[in-house]
Amino acid sequence: MRIVLGVVAGFIAWSIVWVGSEGTLGRFWGEFAEHSAAAERAFVNGEVLNSSPMIAVVNLIRSFITSIIGGYIAALVAGEYRRVTMFLGAILVAVGVGVEYMFWNLAPAWYHIIFVLMLYPMTVLGGRLRRSN
Repeated sequence: MRIVLGVVAGFIAWSIVWVGSEGTLGRFWGEFAEHSAAAERAFVNGEVLNSSPMIAVVNLIRSFITSIIGGYIAALVAGEYRRVTMFLGAILVAVGVGVEYMFWNLAPAWYHIIFVLMLYPMTVLGGRLRRSN
């Protein structure tokens, strides 16, 4: 049961940190806010977005940090790090594939591929960081 709670807590933490960091960056960095608004318009209208490579890299870094935090929280709640981060990482990858597919026209292919490929290892890293504390 603690594994399930850990996975749920890690997923919720991942989601909160992702959305919260988007809002925070948008508030303090005008170019990021403009890009987010343009991405939303492009998604709604089914258009292609000319994505800034710098914004894409920042979003990848956000994803890495968010996944580490999610893995850490999952391991903290579960009281172990191996199984909980394995399950959470797999769920994040499955959800990530679906989301990146939906938003494929909003970023370059390299961004989507790296985003999805790094979800699992960064989540496991977060759990391992919890283990070392």
